Amino acid sequence: MPDEDIRTLNRPQAARTVPAQPRSTAPEDPRPQPTWLGPVLIVGIVLAALNLRPAITSLGALFEEVRTGLGMSGTVAGLITSVPALCFAVFGVTAPRLSRRFGPAAVVCAGMGAVAAGLLIRPFADDAVGFLAASALSLAGIALTNVLLPVIVKRWFPDRVGTMTGLYSMALAIGTSLAAAVTVPMTSALGGGWRTGLLVWAVLAVAAVLPWLPITAAVRRERRAAASGSAADVRADTGPKIVRSRTAWALACYFGLQATGAYITMGWLPQIFRDAGVSAGTAGVLLAVTMVMGVPLAFVIPNLAGRMRNQGAIAATLGLFGLVGYSGLHFAPAAGAWAWALLLGVSNCAFPLVITMIGLRAKSPAGVVRLSAFAQSVGYLISIPGPLLIGTLYQHSGGWDLPLTVMAGLLVPQIALGVLAGRDRTIEDECGMRD
Repeated sequence: MPDEDIRTLNRPQAARTVPAQPRSTAPEDPRPQPTWLGPVLIVGIVLAALNLRPAITSLGALFEEVRTGLGMSGTVAGLITSVPALCFAVFGVTAPRLSRRFGPAAVVCAGMGAVAAGLLIRPFADDAVGFLAASALSLAGIALTNVLLPVIVKRWFPDRVGTMTGLYSMALAIGTSLAAAVTVPMTSALGGGWRTGLLVWAVLAVAAVLPWLPITAAVRRERRAAASGSAADVRADTGPKIVRSRTAWALACYFGLQATGAYITMGWLPQIFRDAGVSAGTAGVLLAVTMVMGVPLAFVIPNLAGRMRNQGAIAATLGLFGLVGYSGLHFAPAAGAWAWALLLGVSNCAFPLVITMIGLRAKSPAGVVRLSAFAQSVGYLISIPGPLLIGTLYQHSGGWDLPLTVMAGLLVPQIALGVLAGRDRTIEDECGMRD
C-alpha cells in the first residue's frame, strides 16, 4: 500500500503544539475517519512501544541460565549479544519498501506478529541455532516497528509529533526497565526455569497485535476507496537518494553514537561499579536507576523538542550530562555512584530526542519513512563495535581509565552531530525530494 494512501486524522488548528512542524502537501481526504480510529491508534502505538525491548532485556536478565541450558559456547553467546543491533540495521532497511507496498500500519501489525511468534517459539528451542533463529524473528519485527512508529505518528498526528513521540518513547523506556527488573523475580515466583521467564513476555507481544488488526482493516478499506490515486502516489515516492542529505547523515551518525553510549552503559555500567567496590546488588540497582530516568524524560524531551525550531541545544545539554557522568566514574566511581547513574540516565535520553528529530526533519510521512529507515539502519551499524571495543580496552588495559576516556570522547562528536541534526531544515529541501 503506498504511503500517501493513508490520510491523517483531521486536527483543529487551535490544537497545534508544534509550530515548526512542516505539513504534508498531500490532499486532504474528504471522507471522515472512523471515530474509534484515533483512540485505538494511541493504544496500538503504546503497546507496540512497550514490546520494543523486552525481547532483549528479558534475555539479558536470564542470559547465564540460557547459556547453561542450551550449552552455548562463549563465541555463540557473544554472537547473540551482537544480534539485536545487526538485525535492527539489516531489517530496518526493508521498512520503506514494505511500507510502500502494504502501508505502515499493516507492516507494524505484521512486525508485532513476528515479535509474538519469536517470543512464543524461543523458549521451546532445543539448541542455540533454534534459539538464535527465533530471537532473530522477534528482532526483525522490532526493527520494522522501530522504523515505522515515527511514520505512524507523522501520518495520523502531524500536529502532535512531540507529544506522541514522547508517549511511545516513555512506553519504550517502561518496557525496557520492566523486563530488566522483573524477569528474574517473576521467574522465581512462577516456579519455573528460564524458559518460563522468557515465555511470559510473549503474552504482552500477543496483546500488542490486537489493536493493529482493526487499524489495518480500516486502512485497507481506505485504500480501496482511494485506489484511483495509488499510481500517482507511488510515483511521488521516487526521487533523489537520501544519502545526498547532510541532515540525514547527521541524524544517522547521531543515532549511532547515542545507541553506542546506551549499549555500553547497559552492558558495562554494573561492572564499572563492581570494580570500584560497589556490591553486585547495588550495582544492579544503579543500572536500574539509569534506565528508569528514561521514563519521565522520554515524555518531557520530545514535547520540548517539538516546540522548538532548533533542537541542537537539547542535544548539547544531554551530551554535557554524559561528560560529567563519565568524569565522575573516572575520578570517584563509588563515592558519587548515585549521582553518576542519574547523570548517565539523563544523557541516555538522546534516543527520544533523535526519534523526535526524525519526525521533524521531513515534510511528509513518505519522507519520514525514508529518513527513519536510513538513520536507524546506519545508526545501528555504527553502534555494533562500541561495546566490543570497550570490552577489549578493559581487558587489555586492566582497568576503566582508558575505556571511560573513550566513552567520554565519543560524546564530543555526538554533541556536534546533534547540533547539526537539530537545525531547522528538511531532507526534502536538501535533496530536492518531492513531498
